[in-house]
Amino acid sequence: MGYRKGYYRKDGTYVQGHYTNNRSKFSSKNNGCMVLILAFIAFSSIISCSESESNNVSASDSNSNCPTKTCGDFKSQAEAQKTYESNKSCYKNLDADGDGKACESLK
Repeated sequence: MGYRKGYYRKDGTYVQGHYTNNRSKFSSKNNGCMVLILAFIAFSSIISCSESESNNVSASDSNSNCPTKTCGDFKSQAEAQKTYESNKSCYKNLDADGDGKACESLK
């Protein structure tokens, strides 16, 4: 509640000062509902973020399905090269210097 001062209208009549209800729609009495709504939005966004992170982890784990191979597992460079060519992203550790040739130390 607030007090409104008296004023003159355009037609010249005087309106005496009086108390008015100057609270907005979002007064302090409605803050409980707003807090609940904001808490729900925050909680749901946290849940959606955690689900997307778990999806990203499973996508990065798909590379872990690759068998672990080293140059010592092959008898010749040609055999290592054939394995490297079959899946370059899976066997990228066979090409140490990144020139496209796997296990260059083998003959």
